[in-house]
Amino acid sequence: MNTHGVSEMAFERMFSAVEKVRDRLRRATTALEAAGIPYAVVGGNAVAAWVGEVDEAAVRFTQVVDILLKRDDLNLANAALEAAGFVYRHVKSIDMFLDGPNAKARDAVHILFAGEKVLQEDLAAAPNVEQSRRSGVYQVLELESLVRMKLTAYRRKDQVHIQDMIDVGLIDATWPARLPGELAARLQSLLDDPHG
Repeated sequence: MNTHGVSEMAFERMFSAVEKVRDRLRRATTALEAAGIPYAVVGGNAVAAWVGEVDEAAVRFTQVVDILLKRDDLNLANAALEAAGFVYRHVKSIDMFLDGPNAKARDAVHILFAGEKVLQEDLAAAPNVEQSRRSGVYQVLELESLVRMKLTAYRRKDQVHIQDMIDVGLIDATWPARLPGELAARLQSLLDDPHG
């Protein structure tokens, strides 16, 4: 028993968790592409892709796979993802595909819908899937649309993701002028105190 710190097994579990998320993202996007379904990777994995283009050492691990789809494509996506081993669930107003029948909500691909608000009180709707570009083997939401999504959600993890993008120079003092009212104010507060 290791009484002086974190065990080797804990590190192995950490590496395994990272690999599982990466594999889940790869399998989901491969299935969608094989079925010809437009999509965009959003959330923490999209932030990681953008940050990684500038500084791979600044990439932050995320446990959730978030994918933007057109609502009209949900049935096609359901068939494609279930054929890849995912199981559709609608839980607490979230559409997700669990990574197998015994998986937890954390072990899932979460779906957001293009042109719709994630939460009714959100300031803006999610962007269109066409507002994406190729990054490696995935379609990833373009930077400005991703920043708008993160500023709209504005949970602590979204603020941290924006801080990461500020830290590597993807976002600078010129950005608030591109954004409407409250989104611009939220970004300005993070630019003024990026580590607050």
